Amino acid sequence: MLIKSRPPFASEITPREIVESRRDFMRHLAVGSVASAAVIEMAQREAFAQNSTIARLPATANPAYVLSEKKTSYKDATTYNNYYEFGTDKADPAENAGKFKSHPWTVRIEGEVKKPVTLDLDKLLKLAPIEERVYRLRCVEGWSMVIPWLGYSLSHLLKQVELTGDARYVEFTSANDPQQMPGARSRVLQWPYVEALRLDEAMHPLTLLTLGMYGELLPNQNGAPLRLMVPWKYGFKSAKAIVKIRLTKDQPRTSWNVANPAEYGFYSNVNPEVDHPRWSQASERRIGEDGFLSRKRKTLMFNGYSEVAGLYSGMDLKKLF
Repeated sequence: MLIKSRPPFASEITPREIVESRRDFMRHLAVGSVASAAVIEMAQREAFAQNSTIARLPATANPAYVLSEKKTSYKDATTYNNYYEFGTDKADPAENAGKFKSHPWTVRIEGEVKKPVTLDLDKLLKLAPIEERVYRLRCVEGWSMVIPWLGYSLSHLLKQVELTGDARYVEFTSANDPQQMPGARSRVLQWPYVEALRLDEAMHPLTLLTLGMYGELLPNQNGAPLRLMVPWKYGFKSAKAIVKIRLTKDQPRTSWNVANPAEYGFYSNVNPEVDHPRWSQASERRIGEDGFLSRKRKTLMFNGYSEVAGLYSGMDLKKLF
């Protein structure tokens, strides 16, 4: 069903991990008959956290996208992330993104379109029915997760702007704010972060314009308030904190492909037969399930999403990796 009023945004609520840490603190802190000022203050904060609004995002589960595999825990999915704007360590995004202002927010859609438009989050939330889809996320480093994402097919948005006959690619530009994003002050990549898809990839029903996860709005460290999820490609193709979507005639330059074209191809489909120059892609480690010493999973072609194979009919996917 369509959302009639927006839920609170991530920047407006107490993060779940803070609530849980406060509860742990209260459970384990031994107090005497007279509570100290610090304990009283913590108790007051605890009461506030329990009464704060939860950033729920109503969604209907799409039965076409349900996996029998165990879902990754919320804690693992929100504390083990690649998001270089907030740091290169997996724990950096959760530690550094808490004060990132993900509202108000607008996204500009322009380029090879007949109706360029700037949309705010309220309009994006109402554009199409929000679905829950359980997708695998496979990262190029060899780890994977299973996450219930919330959103709708990107094609719903692209159809609103009426593409011209020259539209062949879709370019996504992420937020670039060094004041809020300490990693954006580094030279690890050229900023802002840019990713892109071929138009038929972007229009495929699997490509999700993502607004939430685990029944809630996206946390900052997972790309709030708006990101892509392209489940048959490696995770870095799914741009986070999107501020601009541009339709183009020519293939855009993308951040990782520019930084190291020998290791990060434009397509970056999950393909166990194409190794990263520094490691094999034939297997993967499922976060929260398989330890470093445990048996790894076999990597599936297209991350298991065989329905996209027709997009690449006749293409050499070892050359066009």
